[in-house]
Amino acid sequence: MSASKINVAKQAMEFIRDKLTSSMIIGIGTGSTVNCFIDELGESSHLFKGAVSSSNASSKLLKSKGIEVFSLNDVNGIDFYIDGADEVDKNNNLIKGGGAAHTREKIVAAAAKDFVCIVDKSKLVNELGSFPLPIEVIPESRSLVARKIVSLGGVPKLRVGTRTDQDNEILDVTGLDLSNPLEIEKKLNSIAGVVDNGVFSINKPTKVLVSKV
Repeated sequence: MSASKINVAKQAMEFIRDKLTSSMIIGIGTGSTVNCFIDELGESSHLFKGAVSSSNASSKLLKSKGIEVFSLNDVNGIDFYIDGADEVDKNNNLIKGGGAAHTREKIVAAAAKDFVCIVDKSKLVNELGSFPLPIEVIPESRSLVARKIVSLGGVPKLRVGTRTDQDNEILDVTGLDLSNPLEIEKKLNSIAGVVDNGVFSINKPTKVLVSKV
């Protein structure tokens, strides 16, 4: 694992460690940087109650560290949500979904009091859009959604061989104008057949931690 991912994972652990309580539920995202954070979190599993996970992969890793995983339906709230990003702009808007988990990530982020995003310097951008925007779609709606995206100026490409944990498909989209992330997030989610898109503007982080190496 890269030194930058380990560094920012340690920063996140330092940020929350003194705030942990025995009744606390922590939200956990998905991806290689988050996996480093789970490694750190496992050493402090006795300091909090458990976690809500955004993916099956993260749930498996959490359990392997002795951390109890709860369903979001079974908890009253989440204090901290820790996750990475594929892009972060200067206003903390994100693109997420490179790991095809952005829908559940967005749900857990929405339930959390604080969303702490952990990234390396390469993920910082002036404006979103260099990284293809993932859109989760109901399989039967894929062609309809693709045509709507084209009408908005986007170029959709099916992520072949990928199904989300909800058994849906991913369209990776380039060419869209993302200069107003909030507007495009809402517009894309208004298309019938879209489950959710990878713009995080409504539920953007309250804090972004960037690797120091």
